[in-house]
Amino acid sequence: MNEEYQEALKKQAELQQQIEMLENLAKQYMTREAITRYGTVKTAHPELALRAATLIVQAAKSSGLRERITDEQFKDLLRQLQQPRKETKIRKI
Repeated sequence: MNEEYQEALKKQAELQQQIEMLENLAKQYMTREAITRYGTVKTAHPELALRAATLIVQAAKSSGLRERITDEQFKDLLRQLQQPRKETKIRKI
């Protein structure tokens, strides 16, 4: 059981290192304001932030982003990534 625990810790450390590398790469294509927002989003919604970072890196590799992503562009990206919320309608009977 101790070996399984050690192996799990090792995998977790490797995954964390990969996430950090992805974030650092994505931040190279973001303005200071967008990086600040990324940090805020990462605190509140880590999965959303990671998806955004992944998309930024993919876009940079495929099309070679010419300009850094601004805060407004990053907000638009976050809006697109958020799952549509169900609208609840209350009807009076």
